[in-house]
Amino acid sequence: MGHRGERSCLPLLLLVLLLLAFCRGRIVRVPKGPLIRVVGTEVAIPCSVSDYDGPSEQNFDWEFSRETDFVRIVSTWDSTFTSEEYQKRVGRGDIKLRRSSNDAVELVIRNIQPADQGRYKCSTPSTDATVQGNYDAEVQVKVISDGLSVSGSKARSSTSLRLSEGDSFKLRCSATTTSPEHTHLHVTWQVKSGSSWRDILSLTHEGKFQPGPGYEERYRSGDVRLDTGANDTYRLSVSQAASADGGAYRCLVSEWVRGADGSWQKIQEKSVEIATVSIQRTALDVVISTSNVSVTERDSLDLTCNITTDRSGIFQAEVMWYFSTSPDDTLSDAQLLLSMDHDSVVSDSTLISLSHVDRNSYRLLVRDVDVEDSGYYFCEAAIWVPLHNGSWHKVVERTSAPVSVVVTALEPDYDVFLNASKTPKFSDDPTELNCRITNIQDTEANIRFTVSWYYRQRLPGDDVVAEELLASMDADWTLLLGDRGRERIQNGEIILSKKSADTFSLRIQWTSESDRGDYFCVISAWSRHRNNSWVKSKDVSSASVNIFWATQDYTLTVEAVKLKPFFVAGHTFEMTCKVSSKNIKTPRYSVLITAEKPLTDQSNPNGTTRIISLNQDSVVRLEDWTDQTRVDGVVLEKVQENEFRYRMYQTQISDAGLYRCVVTAWSPGGGGMWREAVNGLSNPIQIDFQTSGPVFNVSVHSDSPTIYQGEVADLLCIVTMEGMPLEPDDMSFDVSWFAVRSFALDREPILLASLDRRGIVTQSRRNGSSDLSLERISPLEFRLRVHGCEDHDFGNYYCVVTPWVRSATGVWQWEPDIKAKPIFLSVKMDVLNAFKYPLLIGIGLATAIGLLSCLIGYCSSRWCCKKEVQETRRERRRLMSMEMD
Repeated sequence: MGHRGERSCLPLLLLVLLLLAFCRGRIVRVPKGPLIRVVGTEVAIPCSVSDYDGPSEQNFDWEFSRETDFVRIVSTWDSTFTSEEYQKRVGRGDIKLRRSSNDAVELVIRNIQPADQGRYKCSTPSTDATVQGNYDAEVQVKVISDGLSVSGSKARSSTSLRLSEGDSFKLRCSATTTSPEHTHLHVTWQVKSGSSWRDILSLTHEGKFQPGPGYEERYRSGDVRLDTGANDTYRLSVSQAASADGGAYRCLVSEWVRGADGSWQKIQEKSVEIATVSIQRTALDVVISTSNVSVTERDSLDLTCNITTDRSGIFQAEVMWYFSTSPDDTLSDAQLLLSMDHDSVVSDSTLISLSHVDRNSYRLLVRDVDVEDSGYYFCEAAIWVPLHNGSWHKVVERTSAPVSVVVTALEPDYDVFLNASKTPKFSDDPTELNCRITNIQDTEANIRFTVSWYYRQRLPGDDVVAEELLASMDADWTLLLGDRGRERIQNGEIILSKKSADTFSLRIQWTSESDRGDYFCVISAWSRHRNNSWVKSKDVSSASVNIFWATQDYTLTVEAVKLKPFFVAGHTFEMTCKVSSKNIKTPRYSVLITAEKPLTDQSNPNGTTRIISLNQDSVVRLEDWTDQTRVDGVVLEKVQENEFRYRMYQTQISDAGLYRCVVTAWSPGGGGMWREAVNGLSNPIQIDFQTSGPVFNVSVHSDSPTIYQGEVADLLCIVTMEGMPLEPDDMSFDVSWFAVRSFALDREPILLASLDRRGIVTQSRRNGSSDLSLERISPLEFRLRVHGCEDHDFGNYYCVVTPWVRSATGVWQWEPDIKAKPIFLSVKMDVLNAFKYPLLIGIGLATAIGLLSCLIGYCSSRWCCKKEVQETRRERRRLMSMEMD
């Protein structure tokens, strides 16, 4: 059943495909008729062809028939195609073909007549391989009489209107039609101010209003309207005429008819010029009666703004006064003082008034002026005219030239006198200066006085030094501090005060030598303005007062004395420092004990060590004393007011050097503080140990300085002794091992491990996998082992030994460090061991992959690729001999 259904559908499918093939072919199209055209107009009938074969550019033939027979009109490819009755019209160009594309043309008939009414046929010669589709199309053209009439409101064709800017005007035109067909009119008002016409407002053939470009906003606001009236009139109303509205106005009317396809077609168009409108710009001149004005503070400022215009009729003026500090500022940057609108409403202000003196004069009065009113004043005026709807329209606006106004301040008259009520005789004595205002005249209640204090250093000769501000006072009594006196004023060392209404005081609690110099004060007068702000009006400076006292240079002498002239290691070292000073008031002393060690001492390569100090308040402090075993081994104490004693217990051989006392003298300063006066240095006291003890030497040795990776490196630090022999129990050593990771000793050494004299081993942190061990194998030999050496363990290795020797009194003395000559350790790679395991792993993997490949191949050939082939059975018959046949 399924196969039978498929066979029955197959003929139907072939039939549909055959019909589609026949339906496809050349298609010639013309507009759907009838086409209604007006006599005397130009007609263009389009014709196009599609779905054709052959060249892209197609040819067209046009024929015409009034009843039955067609007469040839014109062709695109055959010049002899035109019949005799159309040859003249075609030759004159009244009838022609206009090609719009390769597959479309238009038949153009100028000045069409009633005799041209009939059927028009457009045909295309065949360029197809097979004849398919249609090769011609016809359209009916109907010619009607011209019934459209357009005229102005008067008998003459146009008129001229002269208007002022902001006026309104109306223009009328009449348009009627007596067409036998049902047609609609499209009315457009246009203006021409240059070489082209611009659309203002249209009433379309569909009954819609359409404003032209640039007139949308005026149409929405009602300034441009189009109204219809009796007797088919169309009235254009324009309000608030501007200069751009000047030009020639015309009424453009087109007649439209609905075609057979439902679309609208314009069949003719006529226009008539209605009027020529010229817009006269309104002249306006704005002038302030005076040019430059100078008034005194607290007086009144009177300015008058005069306006002149050629405007006649009903209008109102708007006036605004502006103030600016610069004559070049625009009105947007200026300050609006007062304004009077076209309804004579004045904005509110307390001290400023605006009055209308006469029709063209407006007066600005500013009462009780002050210095802030100095500047430039502008007057801006605008002319407003009424509109038909009762609103007002601004037609012109002008701004006057600025007028300069200078307000002279009322300056008070006064003098300033400065005197010193307290002057210092010595350092840290108080100083007090009084700045007084005298001979005050012409002052008012709105005047306030403030003071500024200045300091000027006095130099020998004629050198001039700029003054430095100590402090100043603002109009609201805010204290402004200068850089010189800021810290001392904040700490209360300098006090600023106002003793009375006319006296200001500056007091220095503790005067120092840096305060010597000239002082002067400046009294500032401040005036209060209308907005309660204060403005400085005058500065008066006083004469300078010199603060100076005679001084003598400080002297300080320090003498160091060693109390015990001879002593040995392990005993107590003791010395005293005696201090004497001159020209220092009630001095106190701070003492610092320093030691100058020999240059062989590696603990202090600079040579000078700060040991212990005692300040002026007798507080003791350890400075650079780092021997943790002898924290209490040094003492500094005050014996008398000018004598200090230094003790060092259990002296070591390493304590040898030159010892001094560094003394600083302090005198009492302001606020209970101490001020440094002078420094002094004592004579040196030498500590020198005469000993015939042993001399130690250190060396580094290795039996195998070149090893392979993973092996153990043995390094020996050997101590040798010369001179007087010692028992092993009377000597001990601190051993430290260092390494420099470079061939040359150009890098910082790295501490590897250390062994102190008590046998405690300390190792530093390591990044590699190798390990270290440090041990003492004999009283004078120390071994460092590097286990599992790596390539980064190469470098120069050396040891540093600190000997400790027990004296006859049983005290352990440490001697200077001894550094051994470095030995270079080289670490090589074992090539055989490095490649042994990778080779074995590679051979094993290759063998396994080969066996796996063989196994996969065997399984594939055995089970996956096996195919059974059935052989056809053949009969075995013996051939017969041809002779037997």
